[in-house]
Amino acid sequence: MTEKPSILIVGAGAIGSFYGAILKKAGCPVDTVLRSEYEVVREKGIRITSPLGDLSFRPDHVYRDGGTPEVWPDYLILCVKVLPGVNRAELVKPWMGPNTRLVLIENGLGIEQELAEAFPENPIISCLAFIAASRTEPGVVEHKAYGKLVMGTYPRGIDEHCRTLSELFIEGGIKVDVTEAVVGERWRKCLWNTPFNPLSVIANGADTKTILDTDGGEALIRAMIGEVMAVAAAEGYPMDESLIDQNIDGTRKMPPYRNSMALDYLNDRPIERDAVLGNVVAIAERQGIAVPHLNTVLVTLKMRAALEGRA
Repeated sequence: MTEKPSILIVGAGAIGSFYGAILKKAGCPVDTVLRSEYEVVREKGIRITSPLGDLSFRPDHVYRDGGTPEVWPDYLILCVKVLPGVNRAELVKPWMGPNTRLVLIENGLGIEQELAEAFPENPIISCLAFIAASRTEPGVVEHKAYGKLVMGTYPRGIDEHCRTLSELFIEGGIKVDVTEAVVGERWRKCLWNTPFNPLSVIANGADTKTILDTDGGEALIRAMIGEVMAVAAAEGYPMDESLIDQNIDGTRKMPPYRNSMALDYLNDRPIERDAVLGNVVAIAERQGIAVPHLNTVLVTLKMRAALEGRA
């Protein structure tokens, strides 16, 4: 039997824990790097409830943030928030071996470049997670729906490392689509994230049902998705307008969901404002595309942050 590649999860919150569990189910050795939850996970492992069944697992090794691995991982999966002041290259540097493949399961646009510059010899696999999952307490995750990954080699193509990892995720029980143009897929993901995440914060942590069912809420979401599509088209990634209906219909079919930005806001944690929304508005300005709804939401978030001392 061929030995499965080793996995190291940096950022084992809800998303990192779920995909670590999937790879563990596929037979891979899975290690985690933790800061605040180190003692809990070392003692009890990670508990995950899911429509897929009980995905709870014990990592093979639990490392403290700032430590060093016993052996270099084959794949380092980075699942931290993309926030101002967080140097992701420095965060993963202690764990990157000469043959380690760096895997990003993170939100936002333009998030790969700084890591590609920091580790030019290490292949980068960029992934988009379509999942509803929340961390409910230290070491405990509730997976509500979905779980599909879209992945590709950055900046383009599909190499052997990407194919191997995709097959492992599939073996673990989730759907995976591989793509030759992962940057274009990031724009597709923005169709949902860019409207729903920031609006949830402005609305004091509202869930998806509240956002859509409020009078005018669905119309606002549709307008914001349309603006994202216009910016994407200007960047060379045109998309069919049927995706607006697909995003709305898909959201209505899932249980009411409080997204990660809402949870970060409610728990007084920094939010991924620029990665999810600010970068889209900046690109729109560069392209000369009017995005009045997106810009209004961005400015409102900045006002709120200033008022609450979160700027």
